[in-house]
Amino acid sequence: MTDVALMERVVWPRCKSALSTNTRRLAEINKLVEARLKDLSVEQKVAQLIQAELASVEPEDIRRFGLGSILNGGGVSPNANKRASIEDWWNLANEFQTAARESEAGIPIFWGTDAVHGHNNVFSATIFPHNIALGAANDSDLVERLGAATARDVLDTGIDWVFAPTLAVPCDYRWGRTYEGYSQEPEIVARLGSAMLCGLQGDPASTEFFDENHVVATSKHFVGEGSTLDGIDQGDALCSEIDLLNIHALGHIAALKAGAQVVMAAFNSWNNEKVHGSWYLLQEVLKDQMGFDGFVVSDWDGFAQLDGDPETACIRSINAGVDMLMVSSDWRGVYERVLNAARIGEIDDVRLNDAVGRILRVKALRGMLTPNWRLPSTRSKQTLGSNSKRELAREAIRKSLVMLKNSNGLLPLETKKRIVVVGKSARDIAQQCGGWTLTWQGTNNETDDFPDAVSIESGIRGVISAGGGVVSFIDEVDDETDADTAIVVFGEEPYAEGEGDLNHLSFSQDDSLPLAQMKALNARGIPVVALFLTGRPRWINPELNASDAFVVCWLPGTQGGAIADVLFKDSANTVRYDFTGRLAFSWPLDSSLTCIDRDSNQPDSYLPVGYGLTYEEKVSFEQLSETDVSMGTSLRGPSFQGSYNYPNP
Repeated sequence: MTDVALMERVVWPRCKSALSTNTRRLAEINKLVEARLKDLSVEQKVAQLIQAELASVEPEDIRRFGLGSILNGGGVSPNANKRASIEDWWNLANEFQTAARESEAGIPIFWGTDAVHGHNNVFSATIFPHNIALGAANDSDLVERLGAATARDVLDTGIDWVFAPTLAVPCDYRWGRTYEGYSQEPEIVARLGSAMLCGLQGDPASTEFFDENHVVATSKHFVGEGSTLDGIDQGDALCSEIDLLNIHALGHIAALKAGAQVVMAAFNSWNNEKVHGSWYLLQEVLKDQMGFDGFVVSDWDGFAQLDGDPETACIRSINAGVDMLMVSSDWRGVYERVLNAARIGEIDDVRLNDAVGRILRVKALRGMLTPNWRLPSTRSKQTLGSNSKRELAREAIRKSLVMLKNSNGLLPLETKKRIVVVGKSARDIAQQCGGWTLTWQGTNNETDDFPDAVSIESGIRGVISAGGGVVSFIDEVDDETDADTAIVVFGEEPYAEGEGDLNHLSFSQDDSLPLAQMKALNARGIPVVALFLTGRPRWINPELNASDAFVVCWLPGTQGGAIADVLFKDSANTVRYDFTGRLAFSWPLDSSLTCIDRDSNQPDSYLPVGYGLTYEEKVSFEQLSETDVSMGTSLRGPSFQGSYNYPNP
């Protein structure tokens, strides 16, 4: 008997969306699905369960096998060309859909993509701030508009399914996916996650749901991924079921109520049992108790982690409740293994028909099973990187910036001054964007990969030049450096998933140059404004001490120039935009506090959720402790018990 089986069970809530009230439409869809199921052979049914990676599948494979879905993972593009045009994407999608129509089953495919901060796999798309920044903005309307804009970009490339939003509640700052979470507060995650989902899919209570302007979204990852021991990606979430429900599932509950039709299983284990193999979580909890009637898709080869024998792994995952298998490369092998298991009864007819029926039901809701369904043609081939999307990105950046310190009211700055911008990060568009941008890790990107982007330095230069001031850029501070104010831009290099896991929080241990530059500027009597690019709270006490003003810019995306809109006064010497961003994660002032303690009231240890200065507030920290005790530590997260009511920022 597993540890999970020994735990006290709780009752999970029934989740009904407005979609479920349209009984007439659902009855018609169920009738259509039943009819299609009867016409499918076992081979055709199994094919619907397979989602093949674009790099390993051709349109002819779809024509021959009738696969149910394809995906493009991070950094995978048509013809392996990172700079593929919108026409390249749409033409390839049309080839795949034509092949699906010409297959024996004739069922259109779903094409899924990780559009997690804009259509981030596509060259020339506007890249929006990552979720951690949107949590700091804490604006549901803004998030919904970002989702709608992303949906339009995705549709214009011929893709109809987005692997977003991520609804994790991070519990350890060291986790490499922290920036994919909106907040440490489940209520914020639930509110903003459901807003993003509605922007992507449309309101389930209206006719816009799944219409030609919206895509299929994904509630991911179910469930508990943010609670893994030591913040290790894909690790073991050791928590009670009541914590799993009240903390880590609130976002999913909100998403199901907002009409989510796809749930992605999480890589992690829950109390030593992999979620991909948990019949209790996927079938009994999600489908039976919560009433989820869409389909469950695995994460990238997540099913393969269940057993060393590939066929056993497939069988265990499907029988546990995974309906579609996301396969990195060996989709033919997975197809044959599942087909063999279905033929010999290791996956019985009831389970096979349930999985296929769920997939067909979502396709029917999308209108894909009607005889006249065709891939929507692009309405405009100039929508990626449009002015409206760039301005939306700028709005999101302005609202997400959090000012932690502003000694003597240094900010906002006047434009008729001598400003020196320090640090290569000020010019690094790839660093502004972070992971999941053109490539999986967001690495190996150059400025030319972002034709419509604006760097932080460019934004500052534009404002200063227009205001009659002088701006210069330097990589390093030397004896010749002189200015009225220095703006030091620094931060984390791009990363994604487990590649970004840390074993400590100290930023200066990873990169000591920015601190050295600040201290050199201090020695020359030049006031310092620090701009920090980061995907999570880090221990930056030394940098806070060495700066006169400190702003957390998160990972703002391609429109980093918007930061200058907030830093500088206008030509009339008045504030353009005040700081409105507030911390959606507590910020550790002690390097040993690697775990997020949402029940803590330690003002000397954390800047709390909701912290963030405006221009009316002038804060100069007393000298913060610069003793770093974090290197080599491995701390367990706090023990969460019961449910909580958290204040909104």
